[in-house]
Amino acid sequence: MSVQAPPQHSSSWPGAPLIALLHPREQTRFVLGMFAGSLGLGLIEMRWLGWPLWAATATVLALMLIPGIVKWRVDVRRYGWVTAVLGILVAAQGFHSVEHLVQWIQYHVLQWTPRQANGLLSAANAEWVHFTWNWTVLAVLMLLYGRVRNVWFWLLLAWTIAHTLEHTYMFVRHLDVLAELRRMGVTSVTAQGLPGVLGRDGWLARSPVTQGTFVCRLPGITTANRLDIHFWWNTGETLLLLLAANTFLLKQRRHTHVES
Repeated sequence: MSVQAPPQHSSSWPGAPLIALLHPREQTRFVLGMFAGSLGLGLIEMRWLGWPLWAATATVLALMLIPGIVKWRVDVRRYGWVTAVLGILVAAQGFHSVEHLVQWIQYHVLQWTPRQANGLLSAANAEWVHFTWNWTVLAVLMLLYGRVRNVWFWLLLAWTIAHTLEHTYMFVRHLDVLAELRRMGVTSVTAQGLPGVLGRDGWLARSPVTQGTFVCRLPGITTANRLDIHFWWNTGETLLLLLAANTFLLKQRRHTHVES
């Protein structure tokens, strides 16, 4: 039994297959209309209702789920669930990359402080959100394990596991610091933005295990701030995902051409 239904027609995969998969096709007008409408609503929320940027961004994302669901229901019927899930993951990771890019620009170009450089969804810049997001991405990749078979996928899986373990370490530290603060009667500190394994003041830089060795002095690995470390974590993950997805879709297209 085949685990992935190939496209019905080779014309469904013109040009770069990943671009063809993400293209809304017959839902293009619907997608553009919903985006324009949600963007207008977000601007109204900010200008006349005084809502913060993150709330307006959340409104746009929530409304764009509607055409997104319609599109990916069509993708399931057209390409099968594996390809449809891969498309959802690429789109979601794409927005996540935009969020990291905005934070990077806010910090390095606009010269905002790390506390101010929170991206478009500042309310989501919390340890539990990062922890949940990375474990969700890893769970989706495990769902695709054995179905998307190429070297880029194995590298992506290894990278994502390491990235997720980094966020798990930070989340545990976050809970430990919060517990310690509560024991001291401090409840007004959120304990967000703690260093992880990598970066300035991270485990590699300060652990007794690495002290006195070259490991605790690696440029970037133990000296970069948290924002930069996770910008590059995410950049690597996104590039590997794009390579894995495009390689998988190229193989599917070749398989379809052979069958036809």
